[in-house]
Amino acid sequence: MTDHDLRHHGDVEATPGLLDLAVNVRGSAPPAWLRGRLERGLDKLGAYPDQSAAVRAVSRRHDRDPAQVLLTAGGAEAFVLLARALTPRRAVCVHPGFTEPEAALLAAGHEVERLVLPPPYVLSPQQVPDDADLVVVGNPTNPTGVVHEGLERLCRPGRVVVVDEAFADAVPGEPHSLADRADLPGLVVVRSLTKTWALAGLRVGYLLAPEDLVDRLRRAQPLWAVSTLALIALETCLARGPVSSAAKVAAGLAQERVRLQQALEQLGVEVAPGSQAPFLLCRVAGRPDVREALRDRGIAVRRGDTFPGLTAEHWRTAVRGPTESDQLLNALTDLLQQ
Repeated sequence: MTDHDLRHHGDVEATPGLLDLAVNVRGSAPPAWLRGRLERGLDKLGAYPDQSAAVRAVSRRHDRDPAQVLLTAGGAEAFVLLARALTPRRAVCVHPGFTEPEAALLAAGHEVERLVLPPPYVLSPQQVPDDADLVVVGNPTNPTGVVHEGLERLCRPGRVVVVDEAFADAVPGEPHSLADRADLPGLVVVRSLTKTWALAGLRVGYLLAPEDLVDRLRRAQPLWAVSTLALIALETCLARGPVSSAAKVAAGLAQERVRLQQALEQLGVEVAPGSQAPFLLCRVAGRPDVREALRDRGIAVRRGDTFPGLTAEHWRTAVRGPTESDQLLNALTDLLQQ
């Protein structure tokens, strides 16, 4: 297995003073209405966290029994809990994809098999080994933005299928989300509030799974793992109004993504096809220097070679507003002419 820095994430690249297109978080701070709600929650910090209202909010959002909900300190904790609680005989991680699940499995002493997809990075369930008893895949996948169809066909008795839906609410209509599929055996769906509501520093997430698996994971979780403010954020952001607002934002970003992709391709940048997420995987053949050249021009993009299956020529850019897109395009126009 080729070594990759599985713990490398975009925040390493987003140093102060740069236009941050390396981190896939919408905005640099939560919206004012959410900040106000969190500020009012400071009076509750003298008591231990009470998860009941937040669990009900997740349950209502996805039409799931509360016993099938486990709140976590971001999606990353969910992957650590799964690695601690499960004992897979054949664990398969689909790549290129978010590397934290594999890192957690390796840290827990498990062997991991990589299923590396070639372009256009679309998974067919038939590609997964029949005897794999743990399968991890992102949907949409980071960094490609691909939304896989038919992942429910991976589910079967005796197998745990972990679907990372961290960016699902950033895709208009949330196509092919399995968050409401309580009928599928062994399905675990991992979600977070990090991306849409700029809450990376608060560590807010949850997973949805069969009740018996939730019980196992809860036993591996420390007491009071999710803070009071994180619980308030969950209860607030999963209400009907914010969910509707997030859907409108997702639609706007989708339009900007299409515009940006077309402009990048006109410049000769190879863009991975099929992204439905607010980011694009890019490559300029024979130009592994592009990422550093953009950095010299004040723009941080996410390096690609830490994702299994990608190279130093690959980089990922977040999709933000037209102003940020134009700044990226202008910088690329300049450097690609050299």
